[in-house]
Amino acid sequence: MSSPPWEFHLPLAPGDLLRGGGPGRYAVQEVLPAPELAAPLAAFRAAFRARGALAVLQHFDSLYSLLHHFRAVGTAVKEDALELMMQVVSCHSNDLPAILGDSGLSHADRTAHLNVLKMNCYLLTGLVEAFEMETCKSGLVELDPSGKNKKNHTKVSGFSWEEEREPLIRLLTQLLQLDLRRLWSGLVVEEEFVSLMTGSCYRILENPSIGLQKHRATREAVTHLLAAALVHYDHMFSATLKITQMLQHFEHVAPVFAQAVSLWATEYGLKSMVGELLREIGQKCPQDLARDAAGIKGYAVFITELAEQIPAVVLSNMSVLLRHLDGENYLMRNAILAAVAEALLKVLNGDKLEEAARGTRDQFLDILQAHICDISGFVRSRVLQLFTRIVQCKALPLTRFQSVVSLAVGRLKDKSVVVVKNAIQLLAAFLSNNPFSCKLSCADLVEPLKKEVQKLQEMRNQHRATAAATITPEEEWEAMLPEIRAVTQQLLQPLQGEEEEVLEVEETAESTSERITGLLRKLNYKGAIHLTQKALCHFQGLEPFSGPKEGNEEATILDVLKRLYTGLCPGENTEDTPGGSSSPMTKDVTLEEQPQTDLVKQEMLVQYLQDAYNFSVKITEALSLVSKMMYENSVSVVQEAIEFFVTVSQFSVPQAVLGVRRMLPLVWSKEPGIKEAVLNAYRRLYLSPSGDSERARAQSLVRSLSLIMVDASLGTIQCLEEIISEFVQKDEIKPAVIQLLWEQFTEKSQCSLLERRAAVMLLGMMARGKPEIIGSNLDVLVTVGLSEKVCEDYRLAQEVCNAISKLANNPKPALGKKNAPFRLPQTHMLFGSLSEAVSKGFAQPSGDWVPFMEVAVTLIYQLAEAAEEICAHILQACSQQALEKLQEADGQKAEPGASPSRVSDGASSLPTFLLMHLVSLVGQVALQQVVYLEESVSTELRRRRMLREEQKAKQHSEGSTKKQRPQVRTELFPTGSSFQVPATPQQTSGEHSPEDV
Repeated sequence: MSSPPWEFHLPLAPGDLLRGGGPGRYAVQEVLPAPELAAPLAAFRAAFRARGALAVLQHFDSLYSLLHHFRAVGTAVKEDALELMMQVVSCHSNDLPAILGDSGLSHADRTAHLNVLKMNCYLLTGLVEAFEMETCKSGLVELDPSGKNKKNHTKVSGFSWEEEREPLIRLLTQLLQLDLRRLWSGLVVEEEFVSLMTGSCYRILENPSIGLQKHRATREAVTHLLAAALVHYDHMFSATLKITQMLQHFEHVAPVFAQAVSLWATEYGLKSMVGELLREIGQKCPQDLARDAAGIKGYAVFITELAEQIPAVVLSNMSVLLRHLDGENYLMRNAILAAVAEALLKVLNGDKLEEAARGTRDQFLDILQAHICDISGFVRSRVLQLFTRIVQCKALPLTRFQSVVSLAVGRLKDKSVVVVKNAIQLLAAFLSNNPFSCKLSCADLVEPLKKEVQKLQEMRNQHRATAAATITPEEEWEAMLPEIRAVTQQLLQPLQGEEEEVLEVEETAESTSERITGLLRKLNYKGAIHLTQKALCHFQGLEPFSGPKEGNEEATILDVLKRLYTGLCPGENTEDTPGGSSSPMTKDVTLEEQPQTDLVKQEMLVQYLQDAYNFSVKITEALSLVSKMMYENSVSVVQEAIEFFVTVSQFSVPQAVLGVRRMLPLVWSKEPGIKEAVLNAYRRLYLSPSGDSERARAQSLVRSLSLIMVDASLGTIQCLEEIISEFVQKDEIKPAVIQLLWEQFTEKSQCSLLERRAAVMLLGMMARGKPEIIGSNLDVLVTVGLSEKVCEDYRLAQEVCNAISKLANNPKPALGKKNAPFRLPQTHMLFGSLSEAVSKGFAQPSGDWVPFMEVAVTLIYQLAEAAEEICAHILQACSQQALEKLQEADGQKAEPGASPSRVSDGASSLPTFLLMHLVSLVGQVALQQVVYLEESVSTELRRRRMLREEQKAKQHSEGSTKKQRPQVRTELFPTGSSFQVPATPQQTSGEHSPEDV
């Protein structure tokens, strides 16, 4: 092959090829017009079939002309050119392994193939960039609101550039994986060629749509091409600069590059690439980043995504990023803190960390805790979210619980709504994942804590006493030795002026030894030394006085004394068995270790209880703060507060009941989200009770609902009624619950008086959703609740009346429905029982009679026909009792049929409670009579008028007005009736005319 007389140099700009670069450099001779490119392109195809990839040496100008006029060239020509160039490059790529492996490759052939490689790659990558730019522009046109030119012209004839990119990039990757350095005579491949190949990849990544799922294969192909350039062609420095630039200018590439870098680090071993990128970002000036808000977002997303995918590699380079925690931009601080949290969760987690890793973990936790009080609310919120994840993953050391909980409680007072919301979530996470107990009541923890602390103190005192009593003889000897040595040296000095104590040795060495030991224990060191000196002379050769005859006398005496005091005399030990010499010592060690182990366990128990108590105190403090947030303007904060109290209730915190009650009024909220949150909260708290059987679950539910009503206000009860009625309407309350409530009310199931009242109240609440619960058992309510024993508990009777009143409180009928209101006949047993109960208790002093009477009179006017007659009888009976009391007080006998007006001077002798009962009864009857006239009578008149108008219209349409009118009159106003609220259609009763009212 003859070598061309020129060499192709990759241009910095396309126009450089039009200008001659000097002798021996290739330059384009002619740029062909766009309309004439079809024929040269066909000639190139024919030459390629004949000569292969070398054909580009004679036809380069034709393809260059196409790139020069790319916008003006027809779509078909461009598609043919792309297809042809892919075939050329693929052919050359397949031929190159054999060419590169040829040891006899001539310089001319090498130069020719190098020129072919550069030309083909230049043309193919030029087409890639041209098509990519055209696609990006067409994508922008599709977003044009004018609606014109929405079709991408690159899809003509089934061609789609987005589908062609992936195989093209894989072709370039295959080319780069060859050992192309032989074409450069074994030297380094020129940087311009590597930049040419990788530039098309970066151009593709600049497309905003590259992050879509449908382009995943293209992203992976680009990643592998860049990896080949990094591994084989030393592209790291250029890639680092290019990636950091693109992160700064294109926000959408951050997740793409994070995934790519993660792949390079894990599959290609390019972990140093991570360090280079993070170091480049870390060296950015914080002040410059603060001014470039758009650019810093890309860095922040990149760091966050990268830390999630390869936290261990990021951790090893974390130090270069920490300086940005002091920067002004909160996005960068959030990103670095998120990376810190990922390292804590996935790398620095567990109990088997080395000392250095434990120190790093503590340092990172200190950083996170410090930024809970960051100047930016976004950072504070983000750190609380990160701590929530750490707590949920159980990666927070127990020693940090108290400090982080305290910080979270402090953030409940934050001015930022988002911070408060996340603080509540963090506290809820602490509760759900606390290592202490399923019950966190301070009252339940304080007593065990005091008991165990006292036990620990006793164990410590006992341990001190035991330790003092179990000092070994060796330890005692070491303590005595300095003083004994001083006394010995003093006695061995000549010319002692003091009188020496006269001590004689015993008959045997054993008895003398015992005497010396006794003197030492009595601290008579001087006598023990004198006796030892005499024993050494008297018992030479006998143990324990068989010391060396020559040598230091002081050392000999001290050695004998030590052996005698510590019991190490050979003579004594020889009498013991071999096991006997070690058994007592082993026993003592065992006895010492056992109390020490128990003490450590007790200290751990006390520490555990102390931590649990401190945690409970903080949670209790948080409860009061969170309960005040239930009426904030922010819907999200209210929802989190409700969720928090649901969580707290599961841990038996007594103060949680107050929060559960406090959320009740929110059921009337106009915000659907808040109302639904309250319903869901009560649904989770009460409709999923624990129990093995249906009966046990029903008992648990009734017990829980009854607890809420203890000392509850009227408003709380009304809110609870709204919630329970919602549950009943949706059939979420099981029949077993209703059955149990009836059993408690009728005393078939053993219960207290308060539980009976709560059962009636709950039945009344359920009747609001389903009135048949009361209607089908009305006789039971009257017989049991309003029996002769009603005077014993007026409050129970009052709740029975409230429950029965739900029959009259049905939801308002829809517009256009004219059903008659529900009424009971005057002779119904309910009104007889009410009249008797009110009259019977009238003359008895009871503070509960007046509330009962008010409810009873109201119920009579709500349900009874001719209610005024029933109340008139009650008034007459009670007035008669008052009159009799007056007559008894004055000593007079009332004549039969005497009226109360005849008594004039006896008012002063009437009991105060009786007068109060009479006035209350009269006032209540008068009030309900007015309400009856204003509401019931006027509503009934309106209903009858509408019926009359409808009847007239019907008669007019049928043409029989004269025949039907008397019949309608008779139906609406029966002859001889008194006016009243009519009964239900199933009941028959008389009616008054309006003139009789």
